Amino acid sequence: MIDVHRLRILRSVVATGSVHRAARLLGYSPSAVSQHLTALTRETGLALVERNGRGIQPTDAGRRLAAEAGEVLGAINRIDGVVDDLRSGRSGRLTMRYFASAGATWVPVVTATLLREFADLAVDLRHAELRDAGLVVSPDLDISVEAVHPASPAGYTAQRLLDDPYLVVVDAGHRLAAAEAVPIVELAEEPWVDNDLPFAPCRQIPIEACAAAGYSPRFAVETHDFATALAFVRQGLGITVLPRLACRDLPAGLVAVPLVEPTPVRQIQVLIKDAAAGTPPMRRAIELLRDCAAQERDRVPVTA
Repeated sequence: MIDVHRLRILRSVVATGSVHRAARLLGYSPSAVSQHLTALTRETGLALVERNGRGIQPTDAGRRLAAEAGEVLGAINRIDGVVDDLRSGRSGRLTMRYFASAGATWVPVVTATLLREFADLAVDLRHAELRDAGLVVSPDLDISVEAVHPASPAGYTAQRLLDDPYLVVVDAGHRLAAAEAVPIVELAEEPWVDNDLPFAPCRQIPIEACAAAGYSPRFAVETHDFATALAFVRQGLGITVLPRLACRDLPAGLVAVPLVEPTPVRQIQVLIKDAAAGTPPMRRAIELLRDCAAQERDRVPVTA
């Protein structure tokens, strides 16, 4: 059986690219790290590292093993969390996944309320990862707040929370800043500031709306997050298109205007693990998320 501790050391060496740096981070001597790598090589029968000048570099096999070990080590860390819960007297754990704009608005409120109301509850929070193959749900995930989604995976039930329309965000001095609504065709000649990863599902929604209007956006600035995109817009370098939930607290000097003809919309839903649906913490979490969604529907967006 492969020694799990040695897998952790291999992952550190691959991540840092150096035995010495891995040793410094792990609190070992370089010779101890090298000995563990040698032992892991013996256990697996694979060449995991190779000489590169005075140092070493991982082989393809070493990189593959380190990558695959991440899931195993994550599962072990979760088991350690269960042990800690039991030792400290906590009887329950709720594992929740969320996307970025829900994490900036809803999830902190939901989590804080759950921890106040359920003294023996531990909440494990995970940021949603972009998966090329669509939604991937780990077996220990109890609840997931999703912005774009395929069909519900086996063992989970989806509940719709909110239709979240997209707005165009412009500098306050922009020609569109005073508009009540902007037809999406009006953005055809504007320089766009990107705000998400290429081919991210939420990014595709406004792009498809542009296609319906007969054009493709001209991206002048590439960024992969909302905050950075807004900083470029604030300097007058372009416009950006964001979901309404992400426009709750715009920086000073920016204006968010609704888009029409057509209006891009993402559907926000929550996936609930069937096996945990009846527990009091889960029922309360769903109630709190529904409250957040209702407040969002009633909220008047800040547009100046």
